[in-house]
Amino acid sequence: MCRNIKTLFNFDPPATEEEIMAASLQFVRKVSGFNEPSKANAEAFRAAVDEVAAAASRLLDSLVTNADPRNRDVELERARARNAKRFGNPSIGGGVDG
Repeated sequence: MCRNIKTLFNFDPPATEEEIMAASLQFVRKVSGFNEPSKANAEAFRAAVDEVAAAASRLLDSLVTNADPRNRDVELERARARNAKRFGNPSIGGGVDG
């Protein structure tokens, strides 16, 4: 579940509010153990997501670095290469289906 939480700091363009909310939702899901809370827990769940998103936004706004901003497309290609090395490439017969 938490593998869906992506690094959000030091990208150009900066992380969007939607990306921060998605990461916050994944974090609250992991911590609570609920993919979707019951009606009785829905308000607490939503409040927690909002609080985590606010904290994440404050964190991202306050972090500093001397490194050049990362490029999302380059990082995506690096992740694909790592996954291909780790799990094999199904299109060339090295994966589970190949």
